[in-house]
Amino acid sequence: MVDTLTRKERSEQMSLVRAKDTKLELQVRRLIYSLGYRYRLHVKDLPGKPDIVLRSRRKVIFIHGCFWHRHKNCTLARMPKSRLFFWKPKLEGNKARDKKNQKKLNAMGWSYLVIWECQLNKLTTLRTKIIKFLDEGKN
Repeated sequence: MVDTLTRKERSEQMSLVRAKDTKLELQVRRLIYSLGYRYRLHVKDLPGKPDIVLRSRRKVIFIHGCFWHRHKNCTLARMPKSRLFFWKPKLEGNKARDKKNQKKLNAMGWSYLVIWECQLNKLTTLRTKIIKFLDEGKN
């Protein structure tokens, strides 16, 4: 399948994809804040600059888009049909980088939770998952 956009149009469209303060991230942040938890954002001294950091609990939350971070068995994580020579290494590299950062966080004594884009469709389940993660190990 051929791309319907020119190279310049595709480049402009891709430049609009945000790394921080995405709709997904804002939705999760609102949910966590409404549950009474307070957090920091994108802490640079932690591997992977986690989206949400709760230092006192030594917990971080990553909010991943299913496409960009290759959510296994998810329909949103489909591989593009064109320019596979570009997309495959890029997307697999994202996945490998995420795994490496998660291992580093564990080695530093931090716990992490990954929230996937598709999980935002089930807010009550997500709410329960977040509460369980953040209160885990708390006395």
